[in-house]
Amino acid sequence: MAVTDLWLVRHGESIANIAATQAERDGRERIPIDIRDADVPLSPTGCEQAEALGTWWSEVGPSIDACWVSPYRRARETLQIARGADAAGPPAIVDERLRDRELGILDLLTRRGVAALHPEEAERRRHLGKFYHRPPGGESWADVALRLRSFLRDELPRCQRAGLVVAHDAVVMLLLYLLLPLEEQELLDFAASHTVLNASVTHLTAGPAGWELAAFAEVAHLQVEGAPVTVHPGSPDVELD
Repeated sequence: MAVTDLWLVRHGESIANIAATQAERDGRERIPIDIRDADVPLSPTGCEQAEALGTWWSEVGPSIDACWVSPYRRARETLQIARGADAAGPPAIVDERLRDRELGILDLLTRRGVAALHPEEAERRRHLGKFYHRPPGGESWADVALRLRSFLRDELPRCQRAGLVVAHDAVVMLLLYLLLPLEEQELLDFAASHTVLNASVTHLTAGPAGWELAAFAEVAHLQVEGAPVTVHPGSPDVELD
């Protein structure tokens, strides 16, 4: 039996999401957080969102036979809280290829900070575009797509029916790019008008013609449980153009 459903979940709101959004609003150059990206935990709201995700898990979880999660704390916490005491589902496989995009020298900088402290990178980004711009010490979206190609090649064959990935907004976007598939401009246009919401669920289905997008960034489970819906757009270089 071939895999027919793939569920993509973004982690709940993290304390870094809050800090980054506030820093952008305040016009700061740097995001005031001193925890490495891999160790950033969920915020109290993020924990509430992950608990609400448990409603979705109780309905869909029994059909899932393969489960993968980013090694970053916020993703692992989201899955752990959502699953609760459910020990019947498949074990969660931690895969470093699902980690968030690495920003290198632009890490913890706001858009204002990038323009002020690394104007040459802002110019390179304008010239190369979001998909191919690789900050020194970091990754482009193309780099993330490359490691995700490896993940799909190695891991999808483990799945007999339905799989779940719990990771980050860039990972969700780039899995859509690979599986639908999309051209570079199609991806950039889609990303510009769609945000992967915290603790949202994106659903892909496989048919005779390939993968199709059945639902994007659904948050009905949050609304049912009364958990806040939060909008944190991800990488701070998204509006450098």
